[in-house]
Amino acid sequence: MSYNVEKLHAKQVDFFLKSNPFSIKERIQLLQKLKQEINSQEDAIVEALKEDFQKPAFESMVTEIVIVYKELDLFIKNLKSWSKPEKVSSSLLNFPSSDRIYHRPYGNVLIIAPWNYPFQLAINPLIAAIATGNTVTLKPSELTPKTAALLEKIIKNTFTEAQAVVIQGDKEVAQQLLNLKWNFIFFTGSVPVGKIVHQAAAKNLTPVTLELGGKNPCIVESTAKIQLTAKRIVWGKFLNAGQTCIAPDYVLVHKNVKPALIKALKEEIIASYGKNTIDSPDYARIINSSHFERLKDLIDKEKVEFGGQTDAETNFIAPTLIDDPKLSDKVMEEEIFGPILPIISYDQESELSEIIRSYPASLAFFVFTENQAFAEKIMTQFPFGGGVINDVVIHFANEKLPFGGVGNSGIGAYHGKHSFHCFTHQQSVVNHKTWIDVPFRYAPYGNKLSWIKKFKNWL
Repeated sequence: MSYNVEKLHAKQVDFFLKSNPFSIKERIQLLQKLKQEINSQEDAIVEALKEDFQKPAFESMVTEIVIVYKELDLFIKNLKSWSKPEKVSSSLLNFPSSDRIYHRPYGNVLIIAPWNYPFQLAINPLIAAIATGNTVTLKPSELTPKTAALLEKIIKNTFTEAQAVVIQGDKEVAQQLLNLKWNFIFFTGSVPVGKIVHQAAAKNLTPVTLELGGKNPCIVESTAKIQLTAKRIVWGKFLNAGQTCIAPDYVLVHKNVKPALIKALKEEIIASYGKNTIDSPDYARIINSSHFERLKDLIDKEKVEFGGQTDAETNFIAPTLIDDPKLSDKVMEEEIFGPILPIISYDQESELSEIIRSYPASLAFFVFTENQAFAEKIMTQFPFGGGVINDVVIHFANEKLPFGGVGNSGIGAYHGKHSFHCFTHQQSVVNHKTWIDVPFRYAPYGNKLSWIKKFKNWL
């Protein structure tokens, strides 16, 4: 399907300028309508994700649909109270006045969604953008065509084109969209593409949120409960076949517990997916042949401790453990974004810093330990987007926590009320009263300077 991108964009600009913005009641009704539409399409969403890359139904429900319902319910329940002007105390310099912060929509928002969680990572930012009074153009990933087509159907059944529209297409269409002037851009994807988006936004000084990625370290300290640690790492790493931006990218394990950890990881992989993972109904596939070949090229067969099996016909790569790779190995040079887990041993704590700081700030950070002092020290020692002690990935599920990166792993944060702030501009308004006019600030200043010096700490 071809789209007149400029015409659709102009329609949304015109709608926003005239509605400026549409009422809170209308927005809540739209969110309720969206929830009903998603509910009616639940089975179709699960099937689309399965067709796109064999995503298990359970994972689709938990990581895609349920999270969207949570976000919808949160906004439907709280939007009215969140949208009220926020009273703040006045400055004595402005006496008498009343001061408020208003939350205003940016206007026309472009959302570019990724392929790894193609439903949830498209709909969740859209929910917040619509709830806060913006109009939305959503560009889903062309790598998940079934889900993208369903997204278009859901949006079309819920909104007018002036409120929200889906534009399908490849990177050329994305570039065409980026050439237009937006009031806000929300992008989820890789670091290299994130830089392209940021450069395009900079031409118009457009604010952005960039949800990117990085090499997320997972430290296993000597006091960690090894079997439980292995179980949680296996779940978080091989969920979605490792195609998760906050999955552990590599493990740094104390040398004293490394053999036990590797043994436990093997046991947990088999317990989760069976001895022949290719036959498991609970294991996704790599998104396409290009990504399959890239990941296959990262596997050094001489260092494979477990797994390593591949099948090009179905884009299957088994859960794979790589033993003690060098930092110069391919698997350690870039974000893996697949079911390959390098395991590196360390002896002294200083070695952790050497390795972790050799990479840009990560999106996620994990540490397993029963030594709370060690955990707190590690968590404050390194920059990262979000972290977990004694588990992986789960910080994403708490809508009360801001989700986002730092430095190379992203700009800005969202989820829950943080999404409300993400898609609104905080507008400061001072209402200076007229029943009295304190003359102190006006010229001639005379001896007012001496008074300022005396009372400057009270102002």
